[in-house]
Formats: sequence, C-alpha cells, structure tokens
Amino acid sequence: MLRIGYHASHEQFKPSTLLSYVQLAQQAGFTAVSCSDHFHPWSPNQGESGFAWSWLGAALQATTLSFGVVNAPGQRYHPAIIAQAAATLAEMFPERFWMAVGTGQALNEHITGERWPAKADRNARLKECVEVIRALWNGETVSHKGLVTVEEATLYTRPVVKPLIFGAAVTSKTAEWVGSWADGLLTISQPREQLREVVDAFRNGGGAGKPMHLKVQLSYAASEETARQGAYDQWRANIYPNAMLTELRTPEQFDMAGSLVNLKEVDKMVRISSDVHQHIDWLQDDIELGFDQLFLHNVNREQERYIDDFGEKVLPSLFKVPS
Repeated sequence: MLRIGYHASHEQFKPSTLLSYVQLAQQAGFTAVSCSDHFHPWSPNQGESGFAWSWLGAALQATTLSFGVVNAPGQRYHPAIIAQAAATLAEMFPERFWMAVGTGQALNEHITGERWPAKADRNARLKECVEVIRALWNGETVSHKGLVTVEEATLYTRPVVKPLIFGAAVTSKTAEWVGSWADGLLTISQPREQLREVVDAFRNGGGAGKPMHLKVQLSYAASEETARQGAYDQWRANIYPNAMLTELRTPEQFDMAGSLVNLKEVDKMVRISSDVHQHIDWLQDDIELGFDQLFLHNVNREQERYIDDFGEKVLPSLFKVPS
C-alpha cells in the first residue's frame, strides 16, 4: 500500500516545532513520517539538532502515523543501545516503527574522538552492528569482538513484531550491497536515471520484492523565487557527492563548501517548483519506479503552507495512482 510521508528535519527545526508539524501533517492526510538523526546540523543556517530518539516516543504517542529514523550505529551509538531503543519503541507502538541504517557522516560521528574509518571499514562495521541488533531482538545473549565489541548482552524487553531494518544507500554500489542483507531500501531523490540505477542495483543485489522508501528533497513555496532561495539558504551544502558529504567534520565546513554553490546547482538535487502539478508529476514518476513509501522533505522553512497545499492538492492525486 502506498504511503506518502512527511520528513521531519531535526537539523532545521526545534523538536517541539517538529511535533506540531507532524500533527498538522496527519491532519492534512500524510500517512507516515521519517526523521533525521544528527548530532550537528549540516549548516549553522539550519541551526538545530534535537535528539531523534527522545522525540520519536513523543511523536508516536501524539499521532497514529508510522515513523522511521535513519541511524548510524557503530561509533556515536553502540549497536546494543540502538537495539534496545528500537525494541522499546516497537513494543510500545506495534508495527508503527522502522529504522534505516547507514555508515554515517564524520559531521556527527567524529564527536567521540575515535578515528573516522575508511568507507570499506564503515561498511564492515555497519554489517556487524546489524547482526548484533538482530541477534538481540531474537533473544540471544550476544558476545562479539570485531569492529564493535559486545559482551554478554541480553535484551529483556523485545517487541512481538521486530522492526524492519532498511539499508540507507545513495549510490548504486551501496544499494547493491544492502540488497543482500537489508529488509528494504531507503534512498534519496536524484536525477531519474541515477535513481533508476540505484533501484536496479538494489534489486539485482538481492532486494527484489523487498520494500523501497524514497526521501524526496523538494522546495515548494508561494513563488518560484521564494522556493529557490529557500532551497539555496537551507540545502545548498547538501548537494555534493556522498563521498564528500561523509568526510566534512563541522557545520562551518559545510557552509564553506556551500558558498561555492550557485542556484543552478541546487536545482540538480532539489526539486524546486511553486506548481503543485509539477510536484505531482515528479512524484508519480517515483511511484512508477516501484517505491512504496515517499517521504517528502520540503527543505525550506515554509512548512505550514506546504503541508496544507500538499494535503489539499498533491496527496489526493497520488493516492489515486495504482501502487
């Protein structure tokens, strides 16, 4: 069943404000929520970074929507703690919580003072973490010594239905890899042919028949100029290749990188339009690629107008599309 979700960006808004936005999104007809899990924002212009796991409990209680979070276990988070946190939410709110896991960014993970590993080592560490989390959810007592260490850990509070673990992937190479072990794929919007390559790689890697979620980066506002300026102000530092985004260490470094970006470059990675019909066309293309959940991230600060307009004009059109 197709779900259209609201993306709650902890980098951009206070947790209390985001709680009101997800309640408005439910009233408008959104049927799911995804959220980010950062220690730092991408840029000082964004200016926030609440703790996603505390917020999730409040948001699940305040709505009837399903929620997902993107998490990077292994450095800032020990996998046993993530297993416990996810199990608690899944026990309290059955079949309403899922998580996606990725290898993270130095921006958030370097705060522990540990070495930031190379990509291959981060991949191996993530796979170990997923194995630990699943073993704990299965009721096993886990001792593990590798890139992460666990000693005699047993999870006593476990959900009846385990949360799905999605693999977060931006490139086709990573998507093919997560297809072999993840319960589903979470990726982000990008030019159509590149997105198709990610989908095909995931399916070819073992993900055929598994669910696929897409985080759609868009900018919608009352005018084209406002939408474009809002995207430029809030999201220009995020358009670089993933290999670069994972290596920068501070919001100030992202700001410096963003200062080199022009408005035309932002258009390549953010869908900018004040026309709801244009957004409908773009989103219908996503559905045709096989995504069963779309999480719409309006990257500018004008959230209430966006929620109202998409609830009135966009969501009804999309829910008519066969899924």
